[in-house]
Amino acid sequence: MELVYIITFSPSFLILGYIYFSDRYKEPLLLVLSTFLLGHILCIPAGILNGYFIFSSNTPEKLSFIAGLVEEPLKFSVLYFFIRKRKMFDEPMDAIVYGTLISLGFATLENIEYVFLSNQEIPSIIIAFIRAFTAIPLHACCGIIMGYYFGLYYFRPEKSSLIKSLIVPTGIHCLYNYLTNANTLYFALFLIAVIIFAAKLHRKVKNEQKGKLFEAENRLRN
Repeated sequence: MELVYIITFSPSFLILGYIYFSDRYKEPLLLVLSTFLLGHILCIPAGILNGYFIFSSNTPEKLSFIAGLVEEPLKFSVLYFFIRKRKMFDEPMDAIVYGTLISLGFATLENIEYVFLSNQEIPSIIIAFIRAFTAIPLHACCGIIMGYYFGLYYFRPEKSSLIKSLIVPTGIHCLYNYLTNANTLYFALFLIAVIIFAAKLHRKVKNEQKGKLFEAENRLRN
């Protein structure tokens, strides 16, 4: 049982630790914890909406892509309405950090439900192991991608990036869910491509941050 707990929780915290410590200017712990908790809370409206749009159907597996249309906008709402106005939100890397916190806050609680609370014939340890290499990285990548484009919108004169920060991770999540019921090879190749893409965006912002003398940048939005 202890191994199940380790496999269930460690992927989220390992990824979060990497993203958090890759930030040259660390974010305040209270806001970090609050954002992670808000990601947890999003599971409530997401569960209600997914239950209505997906699981009320006789063939929920065919509608699983709808989860992306529900979950990513909810995550985006925290970034836009809560994080955007924080005084500490003052550089592009912050958008990636908080985007990842929101996504993995959500994914961690969702993981508990899938591993420990769902009535499935597959052993909990197998579910935890599979999700450690699929669903958890997917959520993390969506958070990184959302944060990257949101940072471009907020700290650069790129208005279209606000739309991208919502549409791109939503599209990725929808396609990911669709491919879970399709060809395994296509699913694996798609997930690898998403991970590479997210890592590239994170590395780009990290490299830009290395050349800075101070953390804060001029805000282009009120």
